[in-house]
Amino acid sequence: MALKIKNVIGVNVEDKTVLFRPDINSPIGPDKRIVNRNRLNKTAPTLRYLLESGARVAVIAHQGDTLDYQNLIPLREHAEILSELTGYPVSYIDDVCGDAAMYAVKTLQRGQAVILGNVRYLAEEVSTFEKDVKLTSEQMADTWIVRRLAPLFDLYVNDAFSAAHRSCPSMVAFQRLLPSYAGPLFFNEYEALHKVMTEAEKPCVFVLGGAKISDAFGMMKQVLEKGTADRILACGVTGVVMHLARGVKVGRKYEKWLADKDLLAFVKPAEELLSLYGNKFVLPVDLAYEKDGKREEVDVADLPINDASFLDVGTKTAELFAKEIENAKTVFANGPAGVYENPLFAYGTERIWKAMETTPAYTVIGGGDTVTAASKFIDTKKINYVCTAGGAMVRFLSGKKLPLIEAMENSL
Repeated sequence: MALKIKNVIGVNVEDKTVLFRPDINSPIGPDKRIVNRNRLNKTAPTLRYLLESGARVAVIAHQGDTLDYQNLIPLREHAEILSELTGYPVSYIDDVCGDAAMYAVKTLQRGQAVILGNVRYLAEEVSTFEKDVKLTSEQMADTWIVRRLAPLFDLYVNDAFSAAHRSCPSMVAFQRLLPSYAGPLFFNEYEALHKVMTEAEKPCVFVLGGAKISDAFGMMKQVLEKGTADRILACGVTGVVMHLARGVKVGRKYEKWLADKDLLAFVKPAEELLSLYGNKFVLPVDLAYEKDGKREEVDVADLPINDASFLDVGTKTAELFAKEIENAKTVFANGPAGVYENPLFAYGTERIWKAMETTPAYTVIGGGDTVTAASKFIDTKKINYVCTAGGAMVRFLSGKKLPLIEAMENSL
């Protein structure tokens, strides 16, 4: 599927002032330091290209959000890492679009870059504003950040496919005022996911896990309806919810946890999916839990256990899933199999990633926690494509139009 979006590669940017919007939102540890550089590593080549080509570059980006407040921090470390990765000076100013930021842009020299303050410092850029106010892209062209910054630039470059589901000024408004281009990472992400969606060699297996089961349920119906996925290996919380939909009682403690998290709302959609596509699902046959400080496993046939929290798939399931992955021609994975951060419950995730690493299939993984988990257990260079996207990837695979793609296709 051809995109009507212009690629910045080959465009003359010498002595031009470029507004560059990547997605460098990165996992942050308890010490407020970056713990995974995947998005920064993938952003660096586009930034280096712009600087090598003689551009003056101001970077606008986000880190954290109102819904992710613990990760809402300045972008100073991001600038240090991008300086290291590009070999060019990338400074940081803790101001998004105030007078200090504008002065920093106006005084840039060719081959220099500055990262402006975290755009999520602005109300118009946060998720709650997007959800509650719902501005159109035309209205966003009159927001503070756009009115202040747009006059300073010759062109706008967006390489943030992983934030393509966000309809906020920094993502969809500058295209109305500036000549706009996408970077190579944008096209790489699109092409990898489009290949999974429409050109996947069969059999195509989806491995869906993690605690954020809205992601799995956001794409399962679409990929099964369209015939994209031949098999879905459901692990993590999704796997347990699918068993509840089958009428399996897993136990009072875990079911209460699901209820407290409002996750039992997914049981009904799971019942509908199983009634339509039951033969497409591979569900856990055993689960792991902790007892007296040790890992214990129980067959699903022997449930419920009323005082257990199930934090990983069992050994039999891990081997079953590994065999499915080894026999596939295309594998897409989103989400770990369990609470892999705890060594007691890392086995399932590790075994699945090892199978992903060695399968001859075309492999794609995506989502921040997915990439972090994979990086812990395998050499992710052996995965065919490591996608930076999470929410955007889910929406793309669900067949939904992404605001960024719409904005770029209708840009100047």
